[in-house]
Amino acid sequence: MQELMRQFGTILRQISQHKWAWPFLQPVDVEGLDLHDYFDIIKKPMDFETIRKKMEVKDGTGYKNVREIYADVRLVFTNAMTYNEEKNDVHQMARTLLEKFEEKWLQLLPKVIEEETRQKEEEAKALVEMEIAQEAAITKMARDADNELSDLFSHLDELRETLLRRCRKMSTEEKRKLGAGLSQLSPEDLNRALEIIAQNNPSFQATAEEVDLDMDALSESTLWRLKFFVKKALEVQAKGSATKSHENSKRKREICDALAKTAKKRSRKVP
Repeated sequence: MQELMRQFGTILRQISQHKWAWPFLQPVDVEGLDLHDYFDIIKKPMDFETIRKKMEVKDGTGYKNVREIYADVRLVFTNAMTYNEEKNDVHQMARTLLEKFEEKWLQLLPKVIEEETRQKEEEAKALVEMEIAQEAAITKMARDADNELSDLFSHLDELRETLLRRCRKMSTEEKRKLGAGLSQLSPEDLNRALEIIAQNNPSFQATAEEVDLDMDALSESTLWRLKFFVKKALEVQAKGSATKSHENSKRKREICDALAKTAKKRSRKVP
């Protein structure tokens, strides 16, 4: 694009050196020429000096591409043709220079289109590469987080097993109570309890239709894990039953109150 802007600068110099270019080289002297209505008619004044200065700035406020310069050069001439009547010399000079400028622009246009196409392809490629990089970064973050969680869970399992191994030996009475607790579990909780047994007993068929459970054959860590699980599960079941019982009692009271009110209304209607 910089090379195209350099070539466009050459075109601009050629046009500005034309014998009829002098009215357009500097900003219009509105006060000196007493053009009191100029800014009412021309909303965006433009001239070659303003264009050149904007082409030379390096702070990012200048032209971004050749088409922006092309538009301002055309504006120089169309402003003159808009403000001055067709029979006016300035109008005719602007029309002639605009035609010459358009001829030179058409010669440069294929290169402009080629460069714009290349830039769009590069931008699209850069966008795809950025999206791929972002996806790769997100995937890495997810993988790292998953690995950290796996390590954490593994460490927690080790700590749990260490704690359970330090537990005292479960008594026969405690085993009996544990068996009774297992029989009170819901089907869903019972399946979870069987999965706990299967974790340390690969030969145990947790999904079999009939399960023969020998408490004495289970390891101490398994027994204590079962005890903790059964205790918590039964507590949850008890809370659920209490809540349901409370709701049923409340519903019964509401029904009784409604029936009592109905009976009272009917008794009032008896003569």
